[in-house]
Amino acid sequence: MARAKKRSRLIVTLIAGLLVAGALAAAFWPRPLMVDLGEVTRGPMMVTIDEEGRTLVSEVYVVSTPVAGRLQRVEVNPGDAVVRGETVVAQMRPMNPAALDVRTREQAQAGVQAAEAALRVARADLNAAMANRDLAESELRRTESLSKSQIASEAALDRARQTFRVAEAGVETAEAAISMRQADLANARAQLIGFDDQGLAAAIGDARSDGIPLYAPADGRILRIMQQSETTLPAGAAIMEIGDVNGDLEVVVELISSDAVQIEVGDRVIVNDWGGPVPLEGEVTRIDPFGVTKFSALGVEEQRVPITVALTGPPEDRRSLGHGYRVEAMIVTWSAEDALLVPASALFRADDGWSVFVDSGGTAERRSVEIGHNNGTEAEVLDGLTPGERVILYPSAAITNGVAIAQRTID
Repeated sequence: MARAKKRSRLIVTLIAGLLVAGALAAAFWPRPLMVDLGEVTRGPMMVTIDEEGRTLVSEVYVVSTPVAGRLQRVEVNPGDAVVRGETVVAQMRPMNPAALDVRTREQAQAGVQAAEAALRVARADLNAAMANRDLAESELRRTESLSKSQIASEAALDRARQTFRVAEAGVETAEAAISMRQADLANARAQLIGFDDQGLAAAIGDARSDGIPLYAPADGRILRIMQQSETTLPAGAAIMEIGDVNGDLEVVVELISSDAVQIEVGDRVIVNDWGGPVPLEGEVTRIDPFGVTKFSALGVEEQRVPITVALTGPPEDRRSLGHGYRVEAMIVTWSAEDALLVPASALFRADDGWSVFVDSGGTAERRSVEIGHNNGTEAEVLDGLTPGERVILYPSAAITNGVAIAQRTID
């Protein structure tokens, strides 16, 4: 009886030991690492430099005041279509002359009186010159009559003719002097025009028009209006901007200088995120040779280079795109139609080169590869992999050559 109990206790102890040993073995038995796998494929690939840009009209015309004057309220609005030389975009009136102080007015009045006196003198000189001419003409006729009768000599006739021509020149000189004095009088009277002489200003001014019309300098649309309300402006003050949004629209992208050196004129550009249904095609047309210092949102000082992109697609594709809009530009620096591609997340540096872990029947096989271009998502494989092979994505430090792996599944 005691022997049977002892035997049964031994069996139970043995079974418990085996269960514990099995549990420990199961707990510490090597398990395959769960990994994400990607496939090596062939297909098109491109390397781009992505940056935010803005649209601009390449030829912007600024309408400004031709003279100092009072601008009437601008009746046109941004977006209105205009025709060169036909559409009146603004009206302005010449500025009223400055008011005269007492001394300036007295000087101007004295100038008017002096000009009137000089005009009277010039008219008197004209009367004297006309009298001399009439006398010289009578003497010439008398001398000609005596010369025909051979009473007066040829020398006397020549002297009479000379005297008549000199008298005629004197009359012409006196008439020219009168014109000069009349102009001096008008100038002196103009000095008297002030705020209290509006009737005189209107009388001597241009009565054909009450204002100066400003015509559109080019075909297109009004982009923006800098001065809408009625106000007094100096000569050359900007009023509005006009441009052809449909035909002259381009994109300006400011790249970091280290990226700008990789760009060449003629590179393809894809414009995304502009609000339309399809991307727009473009081409780099100009790379500025001068970098501009700017600060990023984090306060980092950067050298930015403006890149100009011409939109090459039909205007109908960007009908709703305007001046100063934000877009995303992808400048293509390299592309291939049929390249061997591997996910960039599978690459890691080892032995001064690139390597990947390949799924070799459930075990990880480290393999060195030669990589060409890399766009951050995919990399061009030049040597070391073949299409269809699967590689481990985001390899961790726990993965070594020969370790068992299994693909992670998402429930």
